[in-house]
Amino acid sequence: MSTHASIDVPAVPASLDTVQDTFAAWWDGQGIDDPTLRFRLETALVEVAANVIEHTRRSDPHEGRRFVLDLTAHDTELVAVLSDNGMPVDIDLGAVTMADPEDEGGRGLALAIAALDRLEHHHEGGRNVWVLVCDR
Repeated sequence: MSTHASIDVPAVPASLDTVQDTFAAWWDGQGIDDPTLRFRLETALVEVAANVIEHTRRSDPHEGRRFVLDLTAHDTELVAVLSDNGMPVDIDLGAVTMADPEDEGGRGLALAIAALDRLEHHHEGGRNVWVLVCDR
C-alpha cells in the first residue's frame, strides 16, 4: 500500500492536472473504498492548490513560483500538505465565508473548509504551509 506521495511543481495552472493525477495515483494505492472521503479531500486539495497558483507572489518576479504537495495516509487521517515559496500570506481561516451566488470567485477556501475535518495555514522556513486533513 502506498502511504506517501510527493511532487514539486511550478505554481502555474497546468500544475493542477499534475496535482490531480498525483492524487489519483496515490488514492488508488490506499485501497480505500469511500468515494465521499475521496471527493472531500480531492475537492479541498484542488481548491487550495488553485488559490496557491492564483495568489502566490514572489518579492523577486524573476524567481519561479513553486509549491510542494505531500500526501500521507495515517491510520486515523489522510493529510495533504501544500507549501509554496511565495511571500507570507496572512489569512484568518475562521473569518472565511462563502461568496455570494452572484460573485464569480471567492468560494475556494470556504469549500475546502466545508469539505475537510481540519484546514490549517502557517509560515515555516520562509514558506506558506497549508495542512488539509480528513479523518478516516
